[in-house]
Amino acid sequence: MGAASSTEGEREPLIFPPNPETSIQPVYSRVYGRRWLVLTLFSLLAFMQGMVWNTWGPIQNSAIHAYDFAKSDIAVLVLWGPVGFTPWLLFMWLMDKKGLRASLLLSVFFMVMGAALRSVPVPDLQLRRWLIHGGQLLNGLAGPTIMSAGPLLSTTWFAPDQRATATAVASLVSYLGAACSFIVGPLLVPAPNDTTRVMVAQAVVWTDTQISHIRDRIQLVLYAEFGMVAVLFAAVLFYFPSRPPMPPSVAAASQRLRYSSSICRLLSNFRFLMIALAYAVPTGVVAGWSGVLDMILTPARVSQVDAGWIGFWSIVGGCVFGVAMARFADSIRGMLKLILVLMMAGASLASTWFTLTCLTRLTHLPSTAATLYTSCIVLGIFINSSVPIFFELLIETVYPVPEGITCGVVTFLGNLVTGCLLFFLTFYTTELSWLNWCLTGSCAFSLVLILFFRESYDRLYLDVFVSV
Repeated sequence: MGAASSTEGEREPLIFPPNPETSIQPVYSRVYGRRWLVLTLFSLLAFMQGMVWNTWGPIQNSAIHAYDFAKSDIAVLVLWGPVGFTPWLLFMWLMDKKGLRASLLLSVFFMVMGAALRSVPVPDLQLRRWLIHGGQLLNGLAGPTIMSAGPLLSTTWFAPDQRATATAVASLVSYLGAACSFIVGPLLVPAPNDTTRVMVAQAVVWTDTQISHIRDRIQLVLYAEFGMVAVLFAAVLFYFPSRPPMPPSVAAASQRLRYSSSICRLLSNFRFLMIALAYAVPTGVVAGWSGVLDMILTPARVSQVDAGWIGFWSIVGGCVFGVAMARFADSIRGMLKLILVLMMAGASLASTWFTLTCLTRLTHLPSTAATLYTSCIVLGIFINSSVPIFFELLIETVYPVPEGITCGVVTFLGNLVTGCLLFFLTFYTTELSWLNWCLTGSCAFSLVLILFFRESYDRLYLDVFVSV
């Protein structure tokens, strides 16, 4: 049953001074206009982290010719994102003990160093490939904070009736950055099948001029991404407070569990593990699947540019729909489980449609650009828009565990799934129908877990119903 919407009294102030006879300290609350600046800055960082992570997948054909990458190398370049989550406990500790600013500064520093490393124009191709791999790893190290801190930022800065919306914006903009790379890469970097080929002894030979042109265009993309990351690093260094002078709600002012106690609470909570797997499995599979979408669609005779547009619209649709659903969840609170059931049911149907369409020789379903576009975009809408709803439900389930730690654990699990998937992909790159079946199975698995999950809203109850 949904909870009532918040009132102006929740904003300024939320809690009035208590009875003098009690020992409870007075707590006041207020929302600040600067919260939008903080959210914008964080969102831009998430955007660039996602764009840098997904640089190579959309232009994999061009990168293979320009730097002598193998297809397995492209999968490894995407894999460095999940690998960057290996020290996630360190980032969660830093976020919990030192605040969001310290953790974010360290993460943006890794992003700057990674973008700079990828941009070094050394002539030795072997060394260049190593620098690119190192840059992707450093960018991946920013992932634990960038992908986990959105709910912490929304709780710290935003009122209860804006919290899910702020979480959606902060959490989904990283996906939007990955979506833009599907467009920026193919538009700026020419695909090999669009260049002139010289046939020699029935073999395709690419001239030095053509390869040099592709390298120059890739270098332009790398320089542009480095410049934007450097500007954002300077902005965060100049201004990014960890918290406002006064909390925006009761939940933001309340005491949280300690770091060690939080980890133990999460790992021993069956309901948390249940919904964490429901989140991690489908989102982890979709992250790995979208990172190599060009390779998946190549057998269906989809060009590099068309694959880029399909990936772009699937993610953009998910981001727009996700913000809209989060706003709906803010107005009708206490309905998160129902929203997730509908989303994952839609994702299961869309992924099944896409998988069967790719197997047109067996199913005889029409494999046209329209069906591939539609099924892929609908799938992206349902999966990507579920992310902020999952985050909000997870936080409500384990409150008063700190938001950063809760989301850090589940994003680590999601990236662990992505890493395992891409690891297998480095060995099985010739036939990728198994990856589509993994996608379908993950959505169905998540739907079953959500159906049997028992929801609770402890944080929401504290904000809306607690009287003082």
